[in-house]
Amino acid sequence: MLPELFLERVHGQLGEEYGAFLESLQRPRAVALRFNPLKGEIPTLSFVGEPVPWEPMGYYYDQESRPGLHVYHEAGVYYLQEASAMAPVALLDPQPGELICDLCAAPGGKSTQIAGRLRGLGMLLCNEINPKRAKILSRNIERLGVANAVVTNESPAALSRRLPGFFDRVLVDAPCSGEGMFRKEEAAVTDWSPEAVQMCARRQAEILDCAAEMLKPGGRLVYSTCTFSPQEDEEAVLHFLKNHPDFTLEPVEAPWFQESGPAMYRLWPHKLLGEGHFAAVLRKMGQREENFSPASGERLPKQWECFARELEISLPEGRGVQFGETLYWAPAHMPEVTGLRVLRPGLELGTVKKDRFEPAHALALWLGDCGCRLELAPEGPKIAAYLHGEVLPCREKGWCLVKAGSFSIGWGKGDGTQLKNHYPKGLRK
Repeated sequence: MLPELFLERVHGQLGEEYGAFLESLQRPRAVALRFNPLKGEIPTLSFVGEPVPWEPMGYYYDQESRPGLHVYHEAGVYYLQEASAMAPVALLDPQPGELICDLCAAPGGKSTQIAGRLRGLGMLLCNEINPKRAKILSRNIERLGVANAVVTNESPAALSRRLPGFFDRVLVDAPCSGEGMFRKEEAAVTDWSPEAVQMCARRQAEILDCAAEMLKPGGRLVYSTCTFSPQEDEEAVLHFLKNHPDFTLEPVEAPWFQESGPAMYRLWPHKLLGEGHFAAVLRKMGQREENFSPASGERLPKQWECFARELEISLPEGRGVQFGETLYWAPAHMPEVTGLRVLRPGLELGTVKKDRFEPAHALALWLGDCGCRLELAPEGPKIAAYLHGEVLPCREKGWCLVKAGSFSIGWGKGDGTQLKNHYPKGLRK
C-alpha cells in the first residue's frame, strides 16, 4: 500500500496520466545491467536483451537469469543497475581526461559508469559520508577494475573546503525520500512522510551548496534524485539558482526524458522502462581555468619493480603512494589528501614485504593480461573450484593471473605442478 498523501500529490502532478502511472507500478520490474568498457570487448550472454536507450553500455536482462551469480559479475564485466538510474551520468557526459566528482556515490553504480566513460584518463573522486556504504563503494570500484578513482568517506562540506573550484564536472545524486524505490524496497514506503520529504530537501540544499563550491567556472553540475517530489526536484533546483546567480540551467539533447522545465528532466515509470528518476543540468558561468598542482608521489619499491618486470606489467599515468606496507598507484591528478578520510587512493597494487611483493586482488581485476596467466572456461568445474578457494593443477611457477575466459578474476601462485589459490577468502563461494 502506497502512502495516501503521496498518491494525492502524484495525482495532482500527473492529472490524466495518473491511471497510467498506477498501472505501471503493477507490471513486472524492468531490470538492467551496464557493461564495463574498462574490461574490453562485451561478451555475448544469453540473458542480455534490449539496449537501454540513453546508455550505450546498458541493457535490460531476463530477471529470472540471476546475473549477479555469474562469474563475469565477480570479474567486474558488468554492474547491475536500474535503467533510469543510468540517466544522470548520461546527462553529466564525462569526457576522458577530466576531473570528476561523484559527491554522494555509494553503492557505486554511477561512479563506475563515470569511470567507464573516462576510459582510465583523468581522475574520479567518489565520496560517501556513511562509513559502511563507503566500504561497499570501495569494493565496487575495485571489482570493476577502476584505477583512476579516489574513494573518500567525508562530508561534502569537508571536501568543498579542501577542493574549491577543482572539478570539471560534479554529480550530486542526492539522498532523497526514495519514491522511485517504493516497488524495490519496502522500507522506502514505511519511512516516507511529508516531514521526511522536507528534511531531505534541506539536506539536498546543503549538499548542492558544497558541490557548487567544488566546481570550476565553466563546469557542469548534474543534480539528480530517485524521487517524484517537486520539493526535492524542481523546487530544489530553483532554490539553488536563486542563491547561486553564477549558475544557469543548461539544456542538453535528451529526447528520452520528459522535460519538467528548462534542462530539468523527469523519468516517469509509465513513460519508459525504469523505476523513475529526476535530473537537472546546471552550468557554472565563467571561464574555466586550470588550477591543478599534484601532490608528490613516492618512488616505487624494488620489490614491486621486480614483480612488475617478471609479469610484464605496465602502469598507466600516475604515481606511487604507500601506506604502511600497502602500495597504491594514485591518479596523476590526485590532489593532496592528507587529513581526509581516504579509503582507496587509487589502484591498490599490493603489499610490500621485506624480501617480496604480494599483489592485491584489485590489481588482478584491473589487469587485462600479464606475462603469466591461467585461463579457465567461464563455466565449469575448474572456475567453480577456483572461486571456492581450491588448489588447481598448473605448470606455471610464481605469481599467475587467473582468468575466467578473457577476463581476469584473481591471483594464484604456482610451483610447477599446482596453483595455490589466492582468491580472497571473503569472496569465496
